[in-house]
Amino acid sequence: MQLRYNYRVYPTPVQQEALARAFGCARVVFNDGLRARQQARERGLPYLSDGVLSRQVITEAKRTPQRAWLGEVSALVLQQAPSRT
Repeated sequence: MQLRYNYRVYPTPVQQEALARAFGCARVVFNDGLRARQQARERGLPYLSDGVLSRQVITEAKRTPQRAWLGEVSALVLQQAPSRT
């Protein structure tokens, strides 16, 4: 027999803001990773591994002024986003 529990959480306004920031950053990283893999395929390049993709769309992106805000969220959130592409 399997038991299932349902829980409802009520985050505080500060927690809601942190969650929104984390989800937004994960969305941007996911989209960047998807775009990078599509461009590699169109150019006839080999499939980008998760490690290469992570380095390109997270590590290198954090060093640019346009994506420096990615450093404001947990790295774990960002690392899991591109591996879903």
